[in-house]
Amino acid sequence: MIRISTIFIAICMVLVAASLGLVLHAVAGISGTESAIVALTALTFLILYNAVSMRLRDRSDVGSQIADLSRGTADLARQVAEFGRRLAAVEGRVVSANSASSDRIQAVVGEINELGVLVKQLAVSVASHEDLIASGAAAAPPAPAPAPIVAAPVAGPQISPPLSIESAAPPVIARPAPVAPAEAAARSQPQLLAAVKNAIEENRLDIYLQPMVTLPQRKVRFYEAVTRLRDDNDQILAADDFIATAEAGGLMGRIDHMVMLRCVQVLRRLMVRNKDVGVFCNVSAATLANPTTFAQCLDFLEANRALAPSFVLEFKQATFRNLGPTESEHLAALSQRGYRFSIDHVSDLRVEPRELADRGVRFIKVPAALLLDPRQSSTSDIHPSDLSDLLGRFGIDLIAEKIEGERAVVDLLDFDVRFGQGFLFAPPRPLRPEGASATGGTTSNSTNGSNGPSPPASPPAPVASPAIEPSTRATGNAALARRAAGPG
Repeated sequence: MIRISTIFIAICMVLVAASLGLVLHAVAGISGTESAIVALTALTFLILYNAVSMRLRDRSDVGSQIADLSRGTADLARQVAEFGRRLAAVEGRVVSANSASSDRIQAVVGEINELGVLVKQLAVSVASHEDLIASGAAAAPPAPAPAPIVAAPVAGPQISPPLSIESAAPPVIARPAPVAPAEAAARSQPQLLAAVKNAIEENRLDIYLQPMVTLPQRKVRFYEAVTRLRDDNDQILAADDFIATAEAGGLMGRIDHMVMLRCVQVLRRLMVRNKDVGVFCNVSAATLANPTTFAQCLDFLEANRALAPSFVLEFKQATFRNLGPTESEHLAALSQRGYRFSIDHVSDLRVEPRELADRGVRFIKVPAALLLDPRQSSTSDIHPSDLSDLLGRFGIDLIAEKIEGERAVVDLLDFDVRFGQGFLFAPPRPLRPEGASATGGTTSNSTNGSNGPSPPASPPAPVASPAIEPSTRATGNAALARRAAGPG
């Protein structure tokens, strides 16, 4: 159907050509035939111009529509591929469940068959015993036999059980006794809260640094700041001991602010020697959800915005899974200022890399035992060996933490894990009062394969765990080097 605009344009072109012919005939004195030819020529040019312009416009419109259609087709293909992957995973689970149920049914059927065989054997033995009893009753000599049979039960079992019970009773009563002193030594909640308050007010907050190394080179790339408190008796309180009490008492905001201040000071001193080093600082969910406390931390981080590429804020996995509107807004404010995030305390491998990357997450710390657990391949949507590659597509690095043995390092290299952390490389070490010597031994150790921070209180100590002998460590490094250089 011809559009109204096209008809209007055609009428206008005819009128323009006719007007041109009339003007030439009336004003210029050209004859009517020549004026008609000129008008017809002008009309032809106008028609050609309109046709060409409409064709170009239609071509651009069609091109944009084709581009939109191709993008929509690509999105649809990705969604279909994702749906196919999930369907394949569901089918795999169904098949595994069916196979497990069939195995259980077969096991039950086998046990029922064995039970039937045992019942038949019991029936045969009972029948044979009845035949023996019947044949024995027919004979006269076996008559005195019942006498010893009656005497045996009376003589034996009635004396021994009381003796055994009395002799076993004292050890059972004596075992729980040593547990009482441990229960008496536990602090009450008010005492622990008072100790935390005093430690904060008197600035008895210590920072311990634990390195994160590259695998398999074992060169220090990051440090994690671990918080410790000292009570009035200089007894050290670990984070797991006081965090719950501090959150209940509303003290986590002050603790996080003090920790951020110390971490920034440490990072500035570390970057004097190495520009590529970074520091991980833990932030609690209570601080992220409290607008007043978070505003103070945000002002401090805004003032140190130049350190954002090397200063990583770490949150628990449960915090990210339970984000509310306030927490999401605060995370967005930190991300806008260039700060990157890390996730620790991972309890399962059900992660959404795209969503985490959009929120600013660049690191995920997973315990080595969880990555190497064979049961995770059936309970999660992805095999642990493919997790590092999946996260890398969205710009997220996987860090294996709590590594305590060389065997775990060798297995993690098969999973393409780039970073490691644990007591195998170095335990958390306290900072010296000046704070600048936290990595005093790093320079001297950086030439070998297992560098890391020397303990501030004892610089000569090596980075490796003291439980590992030098010969064992050398052998492990050589094996890892051969393993890394093998495919090349």
